[in-house]
Amino acid sequence: MMTRKKENNKVSIVKNKLLICLILGIFLSLYINNVTYATEATPIPYAFDFGVSPATDGQEVVSSLQMLFVLTIIALAPSIIIMMTSFTRIIVVLHFVRSALATQQTPPNQVLIGLALFLTFFIMAPVINEVNEGALQPYAQGEMSQEEAIEVGMEPIRGFMLRQVNDKDLSLFLRIAEIEQVNNFDDIPTSVLIPSFIISELRAAFIIGFLIYIPFLIIDMVVASTLMSMGMMMLPPVMISLPFKILLFILADGWNLVIGELVKTFY
Repeated sequence: MMTRKKENNKVSIVKNKLLICLILGIFLSLYINNVTYATEATPIPYAFDFGVSPATDGQEVVSSLQMLFVLTIIALAPSIIIMMTSFTRIIVVLHFVRSALATQQTPPNQVLIGLALFLTFFIMAPVINEVNEGALQPYAQGEMSQEEAIEVGMEPIRGFMLRQVNDKDLSLFLRIAEIEQVNNFDDIPTSVLIPSFIISELRAAFIIGFLIYIPFLIIDMVVASTLMSMGMMMLPPVMISLPFKILLFILADGWNLVIGELVKTFY
């Protein structure tokens, strides 16, 4: 009886193995047919050809130069956003706030840069709308050429920079460029206006940063004098003054005050 059971078990195991092999064979044949059909229907590329051929006429040269110009503008877009908008002043002032609080990396750089970007979008929204309505939309509809769109689109940006630029910085770069006489603002080249605007933004940011530093510097001096009078020479004053700085910043509603007054400097 035991031998018969063993033989029956062996027979059933062999049958199961044959059934599994049959099922696997069916699936494998279907898979090979599908792969063969897909390969015949959509051939896989095996080589790419990159080359430079000489231009046959002047139109191809102009098209290549226009493409190069567009790629250059895209590459310089971050610098344009940073240097020709309110971003520079905002990010420098925010870093001054963090340094005055002596909170090391709090808030982190990502938070400060994100806050500066959104504040820049808020401040530059009227300028962006003017550029969109006056240059981008007419150019997209074919009502003006590319040169006219660039010229018209630069006018609101130039107007914003002219309202913020310092006359002393503007005169400096006019002298460097050897431009002796300027009748109106339209005669000022953009190549002179941009560096003048950047220097003016750094000047304004450092002035605001100095004013922010004063109350926190007073707290550091008071804490250092108190520790020295108590004979606690080895205790770092920054460790004791940090909670008082944060408390003062919270009581004065520091972020609301700093951001509000910073935005008002552009209007």
